Amino acid sequence: MKWHHVQENWPAFYEAILDKWPAADEADLDEIDGDQRAFIAYIAETTGSDLDEVREELREWLMGEIPSDVVMDPLHDNHSIKLSGKFVNEGEDEYSDDASFGDDEREGE
Repeated sequence: MKWHHVQENWPAFYEAILDKWPAADEADLDEIDGDQRAFIAYIAETTGSDLDEVREELREWLMGEIPSDVVMDPLHDNHSIKLSGKFVNEGEDEYSDDASFGDDEREGE
């Protein structure tokens, strides 16, 4: 995942952040509001770690999967649906009911 995923869905990442950095506090995360530099500085201060060490931990954490509660967020869904448009046949709308996708050439109809 990329930091912009985290920033755009900041509150949805709280649980994953607290799993990785249990010393973090949700009220403090509210104040950080997705600012990457502020987050790195906060984690370094909270854990007593070096900034470079926190940056490396963050890089590793970002290599993981997007948490399911973020994936289920409607904003993320709409983005995924839009990206899926390249796989939808011409003349079909990627936002249409997907039960009708590919039904254009059904035999007997």
